Amino acid sequence: MIIDCHGHYTTAPPALAAWRERQTAALADPASAPSRAELVIGDDELRESVEPNQLRMMDERGIDLTVFSPRASFMAHHVGDFATSAAWAALCNDLCHRVAGLYPRRFATAAMLPQSPGVDPATCVPELTRAVEELGAVAVNLNPDPSGGHWSAPPLTDRSWYPLYEKLVEYDVPAMIHVSTSVNPAFHTTGAHYLNADTTAFMQLVQGDLFADFPTLRLVIPHGGGAVPYHWGRFRGLAMALGRPPLEEHVLGNVYFDTCVYHQPGADLLFDVVPTRNILFASEMIGAVRDVDPCSGHHFDDTGRYAEAAGLPEADLAAIREHNARAVYPRLDALLRRQNR
Repeated sequence: MIIDCHGHYTTAPPALAAWRERQTAALADPASAPSRAELVIGDDELRESVEPNQLRMMDERGIDLTVFSPRASFMAHHVGDFATSAAWAALCNDLCHRVAGLYPRRFATAAMLPQSPGVDPATCVPELTRAVEELGAVAVNLNPDPSGGHWSAPPLTDRSWYPLYEKLVEYDVPAMIHVSTSVNPAFHTTGAHYLNADTTAFMQLVQGDLFADFPTLRLVIPHGGGAVPYHWGRFRGLAMALGRPPLEEHVLGNVYFDTCVYHQPGADLLFDVVPTRNILFASEMIGAVRDVDPCSGHHFDDTGRYAEAAGLPEADLAAIREHNARAVYPRLDALLRRQNR
């Protein structure tokens, strides 16, 4: 089977965005903020939001199941305070859970966390607990920069993040390192901020010793790892200069990369540089890059074509498409086994 480990609910019914507009408009007057109960979206609306979009394209591309999380740019942790983020995260997580409930063989829930700039990451633990225990989440998205492009948070190796890591390890749940909207005009959200964050997160992990404290923690760096595969020699050399072990020992036992790279040469480079066991199939469909590539005649985000054309051994292709995701996402594997898949 083919598992897409990186999908977002980018086609949610308009009522969700309207609720969010009311919430943000009420920041100056919290008493006027809408309640979660005021968002009313029926199951038929959910079906209409995914069947002609995600499900149709999944079928066309042979994707069996997508790990489905709230829209990354909508996380917007920089907006409001912790209470704002807590209400918004719960609402978005509930919707992803409902979609997965309607299509249990096609979607698995991944959750966003109610992060907020300057707020202790430990405040996210209750929503993480709820997402896993009540919503059946198989993964979470972790934003290393809740400020939205100003990077005011400590590095991912800082001990302030440890309560989250402790819970992730307890639940055996991986985190995808994924930023949200950039409010810094120097960084385009999807063209710069996302890729900068992927690269920055990897370098933070190289500099620190996080996995000495959490040897079973698993982190997924999306978008092919940003600049990491392209500059693999630089990172190897920097690890040496910092007195760190080789990258294979220092980070690759815990860090994984997805295949959200939108042209063949880039995908080929990823497959050539990064060990197969560290690569997970993903498309981030329907996401930031939605057009058809005039050079190929296919959608940029039809990443399955790049994997097929890379000339990988059949065992490697199967690992990237399915088996690595089952290993990195044990709760997803358990879900699939319950479905006899």
